[in-house]
Amino acid sequence: MSSTVSPLAPTDVPAMPAIAGVRLATAEAGIRYKNRTDVLLAVMDKGTAVAGVFTKSKCPSAPVEWCRAKLRGGKARALVVNSGNANAFTGKTGRQSTALTAAIAAKAVGCSQNEIFLASTGVIGEPLDASKFNGVLGRLADIAEPGDWMAAARAIMTTDTFPKVATRTVKLGKARVTINGMAKGAGMIMPDMATMLSFVFTDAPIAPAALQALLRSGVEDTFNAVTIDGDTSTSDTLLAFATGAAAAHGAPKISRAGDPRLKAFVKAFREVLGDLAEQVARDGEGARKLVEITVEGAVSKASARRIAMSIANSPLVKTAIAGEDANWGRVVMAVGKAGEPANRDKLSIAFNGIRVAKSGARDPSYDEAEVSEAMKAPKVAIKVSLGLGKGRDRVLTCDLTKEYVAINGDYRS
Repeated sequence: MSSTVSPLAPTDVPAMPAIAGVRLATAEAGIRYKNRTDVLLAVMDKGTAVAGVFTKSKCPSAPVEWCRAKLRGGKARALVVNSGNANAFTGKTGRQSTALTAAIAAKAVGCSQNEIFLASTGVIGEPLDASKFNGVLGRLADIAEPGDWMAAARAIMTTDTFPKVATRTVKLGKARVTINGMAKGAGMIMPDMATMLSFVFTDAPIAPAALQALLRSGVEDTFNAVTIDGDTSTSDTLLAFATGAAAAHGAPKISRAGDPRLKAFVKAFREVLGDLAEQVARDGEGARKLVEITVEGAVSKASARRIAMSIANSPLVKTAIAGEDANWGRVVMAVGKAGEPANRDKLSIAFNGIRVAKSGARDPSYDEAEVSEAMKAPKVAIKVSLGLGKGRDRVLTCDLTKEYVAINGDYRS
């Protein structure tokens, strides 16, 4: 957690309302950090539905494996998140740590271990001493209240410079339902089904299968369309919880993701995911510029995504943006290496709305001074037109600065 807040941090932080059926508490467990909170306990009412998507890494963390197994039950009573230690690549010791953490949490909340969900973030390869949760989780269960979402978001931070939260309220049937989300992530970010850690809560009465379908579809153009450095974490976890408390106020019980009554809810749900995903991009380690890359005219949306990611993950493109240089040659390079259909002589490129290349060559109206001034903006939009079809996609990233190297060079030391 940095003491210097990213210059791209949102200026308007939402007031996070309470959600019926969710209580929160944080503490200092001394997992790795000193004098800062590093554990979050979220307690949910009985009957809360849960859904999740996780990393596709072939080296997943012990908490990821635990959550995958417990999702089959579809119900949750508590979420335990710690920062400072990822409990990844920790073998048998890691599995024992998750089991012990779940046992302590289940006793504290008064539920089955199958209703406990876990997430850990931090250093990979270091054993997690779960005995540090003894007493801590019991105390947190006693003091948890529908309260401080910002404190909860701070407790799960590692190299993040600001807590990431988002909220929306919409009508579902006769009731107003709320969707709150929090996320952490600043490095080792190129999500594959999730992001570093993110948690979404709602009081809407949505069945586990429907919630799972909403989450799986909602993540594709939000978290899965963000990259900081092209590295997919071992710990990527996105969990959604639906307490169903709004049913008491007239919200209908939803069993299908395609239920037409969910239209407004789905829109708001994806807005929360999109808001959090953009905040992750804004907090990229060492970032000074938010970068939006749009690829259009591709042979398909999937092809456009792969080309956009090739551009977004190019160190040469990202360092050029850090240097405020509209180096379209590096964008051409990234398009060409993506392995997707492209025609050099149909390619056009624009930076912040100014076309710099057209039909495979420098644009005849190119003005170096105009483009250089545009590159000073805190947000840089790169638009690539392929001229081959109707495929279009958009991804978010950030620039690559010296600070990124410094942060990651010093991370364990």
